[in-house]
Amino acid sequence: MQSDILNQSPAQKRKVGKLVSKARSQSTKESPIYQLKITLENVRPPIWRRVLVPGHFTLRQLYVVIQVAMDGWSGGHLHEFEIDEKHYAEMPPPGMDWGVPIVDEARVMLADVVQGEKTTFLYTYDFGDSWQHRILVEKILPVDAKITYPICLKGKRACPPEDCGGPWGYAELLEILADPTHPEYEERCEWLSEGFDAEDFDIEGVNTNLARIGES
Repeated sequence: MQSDILNQSPAQKRKVGKLVSKARSQSTKESPIYQLKITLENVRPPIWRRVLVPGHFTLRQLYVVIQVAMDGWSGGHLHEFEIDEKHYAEMPPPGMDWGVPIVDEARVMLADVVQGEKTTFLYTYDFGDSWQHRILVEKILPVDAKITYPICLKGKRACPPEDCGGPWGYAELLEILADPTHPEYEERCEWLSEGFDAEDFDIEGVNTNLARIGES
């Protein structure tokens, strides 16, 4: 699935553009660089991304980095981070109750809440499908002037299609796509419309979009 801005439909460009515009850095100070491995839980074979993110990025900006790096989530659903038993998200509108206290993700920097190497925390996207990502802090590195941050170093396999039913629905989808004789094969192919290759990960396209987040 191509994520390069030049190859996207107008609707896709608008989605990425909205995400990127929310993620532009508001700080010019140098800060440690976090090497994060983002792994989608309960999916086999594993789907993961390795990214470098400045520690001064807010959790709101990290949310956008994850969405772009996964190369499939549109950002149209609710999400949250869970770090040390605290929940961070976009603040809900008045009258909406999440059931737990929420900390505004736009006011918290990554380096403020995740400081040690080998620590992990959770990111969940779409509470209906419940796409849970486990994020491992692999390394904390000094800034490299030759690198534009954020950047994706590596990744494996395509992000599951939006609204496909979570990990279990995705497993079922893959089984159907692998069997052209399945009664739902044609229907699922038509639903995917643009085609889908579960093994494809377009790292160049992802980094084209991530580079826009790092622009000042």
